[in-house]
Amino acid sequence: MEKLFFILYSVVLTFVYLLALPFLFLFSFKTKYKDAIPARFFLWRNKPLEANGIWFHSCSFGEARAIKPLVDVLPKDILRMSTTTHTGLEVIKSYTSQSRYLPFEPLLFLWLKPQKVLVVMEAEFWYLLFALAKKRGAKTLLVNARMSDRSFPKYQKMGWLYKQIFKQIDEVYAQTLLDKERLESLGAKNVVVTGNIKLAQLPSVSKRWVKPSGLLVCAASTHEGEEEMILKAFSDFKKQESDAKLIIVPRHPERFNKVVKMVEDFSKKEKFTVQRYSQNETIKSDIVVLDALGELVNVYAISDLVILGGAFAPIGGHNAAEAAQFGCKILSGPHYFNQKDIFEAIEGIAVVEASNLSRRLLQHAQLKPAQLKSKSDITPMVESLKNVL
Repeated sequence: MEKLFFILYSVVLTFVYLLALPFLFLFSFKTKYKDAIPARFFLWRNKPLEANGIWFHSCSFGEARAIKPLVDVLPKDILRMSTTTHTGLEVIKSYTSQSRYLPFEPLLFLWLKPQKVLVVMEAEFWYLLFALAKKRGAKTLLVNARMSDRSFPKYQKMGWLYKQIFKQIDEVYAQTLLDKERLESLGAKNVVVTGNIKLAQLPSVSKRWVKPSGLLVCAASTHEGEEEMILKAFSDFKKQESDAKLIIVPRHPERFNKVVKMVEDFSKKEKFTVQRYSQNETIKSDIVVLDALGELVNVYAISDLVILGGAFAPIGGHNAAEAAQFGCKILSGPHYFNQKDIFEAIEGIAVVEASNLSRRLLQHAQLKPAQLKSKSDITPMVESLKNVL
């Protein structure tokens, strides 16, 4: 049955891939995909990773950063990295030159070389990735595994598929006991609860920013539709705190220019001053748009209030621990379903509806500084990896 599934899955996915080729070719000319699509779907400038290493696969910028505690305990010469996003690639390149875009599954037959271990972050459930790595001799690990309230029913509907995927995974390290139970119901075995790896080693300050004299509000990792709401709330806030300043940090680099234009138009109406961080690395204007990666933790270190994006729209939220480590007062929307375990590990986060953001911001004196209650233990993962060296 397992062999038959492997053959059928491979044939069907190859057929889908061939049908999609003309569309993928056209999309590859778009600026957003000009690197990722040629590399992932045509293997353009995407050489296979060298064999016999420890291979980490992570999807996004945040996940790529989160694996650093594991990366730091391993010899650099055996590190192999892959990702599916441009921002993720920028992070993993800092770990090793053996960093690549992960090819689409059927292309793994040609691309994948034998490795000692495959370590996959969170919810990257690619059947052929696990199956081929295992067939070619790798020990397979799923780390920081989670199963949110929102996603679990969807996984259950496709339970037959995930049972086959988990047959290819040797060890699973889950974020919470509830995640463990849900993963086991889908067929996961050897599941250990280790907490969220994102709490194991939080990013530290890389550059000291000079804090302005007034209250500093950081709108962190914002998404489409959230900036407008935050700008309105800040305008009301400025009437009470005239020397307050706002730093907006859009989540996706491709939105930087759009957000800058939005902020400039808003500032003209409100008579606020505005600047781009890339053009002036100070905080002198009423509103600063942080159009650079890797600086958010430096902003957290001097912020009084943090409005955490990704949760005022049904995105799933972002990591609040990075701000909480500095004792910032944190305001979040209610849609933090992908970060539920992290939120439970932090005291003091104020969860507010978008319609109440302005009012709660004006009541900032009543908010409590956020504080971390717990961290994670990555020791079992480290021991498992070192056992193969």
